[in-house]
Amino acid sequence: PRVCSAAARAVSLWGFFFFFHEQFVWLVCFLTFSLCGVGHRLGNMLEWCLPKDMDLEGVEFKAIASGSHRVTTDFIYFRKGCYFGLACFANMPVESTVERGARMKSVGILSPSYTLLYRYMSFLEHQVRLQLQSPGHYSPLEAFYEDKRALLPPSGDGVVTACPANAWGAAINHSMHPEMKITHPAGCMSQFIRFFGEQIMVLWKLALLRRRILIFSPPPVGVVCYRVYCCCCLANISIPGIGVAVPEFRPFFYVNVADISALENELSYVACTTEKIFEEKKDLYDVYVDNQNVKTCRDGLKPLLRLSTADREKYRKLTEQRQMLLYSQEENGDCVSSEEDLFILFFLEQNNRIFQTLSEVAGSSDPTLTQESVRAMGLDPHGDRLFLLHLLEVYGYDTLLVSEQLCCS
Repeated sequence: PRVCSAAARAVSLWGFFFFFHEQFVWLVCFLTFSLCGVGHRLGNMLEWCLPKDMDLEGVEFKAIASGSHRVTTDFIYFRKGCYFGLACFANMPVESTVERGARMKSVGILSPSYTLLYRYMSFLEHQVRLQLQSPGHYSPLEAFYEDKRALLPPSGDGVVTACPANAWGAAINHSMHPEMKITHPAGCMSQFIRFFGEQIMVLWKLALLRRRILIFSPPPVGVVCYRVYCCCCLANISIPGIGVAVPEFRPFFYVNVADISALENELSYVACTTEKIFEEKKDLYDVYVDNQNVKTCRDGLKPLLRLSTADREKYRKLTEQRQMLLYSQEENGDCVSSEEDLFILFFLEQNNRIFQTLSEVAGSSDPTLTQESVRAMGLDPHGDRLFLLHLLEVYGYDTLLVSEQLCCS
């Protein structure tokens, strides 16, 4: 099922340990554990896994990102078929010509939902350090697997389940993304918005339009995987029935060249990569994000890269709300509210406001969008006209008429 209860979630701890072996790397995966590393001749390779009969083809290239030899530690979220994975990578210098002066390994786990993976990050980080120091010592992974494993489905053909966070209630549709526990000390959404600044409003529109968004960044890739999650949160909608007919906005997290065939069939996704060659594969994405530079080769989307007056106003309100929250935390000791909650709710309310207004106009005796109704959505009647037209097309509001007032800018 797409939606699962907390009780069901508690027993769905499936995953893998895997160790990968690259020219200098290894990986481990558990719950279906696997260990991967880097061999000096064979490149990335799966060194060890539990259970033994799990199909982990290609996972050695997901759990060790291209370019990881340049960093000491990293963590990587990724997709493998109908599962999500989390791998922790570490790189240790060694006095060995066979290993080319460096031993690199990664230990990881797979699960049907990314919401549970954070629970095992500290364990994976500890185990990958142990594997660097004592290669081939798998007993802690075997013991953990025996303790935590659940019954795996008979085949890997099932739908990727996205279990919603309790905070959003039980009636969440697929336009709401499940909560991802953030373990990065700098936070997630707050760091994401500080990194992109006003450009966050451009990403918000593109996410709401369910475009294929690919984020490029050199390693470390962990924080970039969080940006993938943040992009998904920009498109959250909690109004029942809205977005059911549009492509699901799916987080792929880290991808490499082995994922090209899978991405060719996706209508809507967000992913990140460390491989610059993807920039040349323009048929795989609609939007390419390189550092803070958001660009597109689609002529119909290029005007959306320009900020409207309403975009700047929304960003101003967002930063004001953040400053008020920080002041409240400092003066009143408010430990309940968080920046993450503030940012996620800000965009959720904005999206709900748009679709609530669209639904009301569509159900009225005069289903015509006017300047007043567009302003009621928090949009600019002129600067956001093209975005609005895209929105009506994507979400199937084909009975709505657009006032001629919106045609003149």
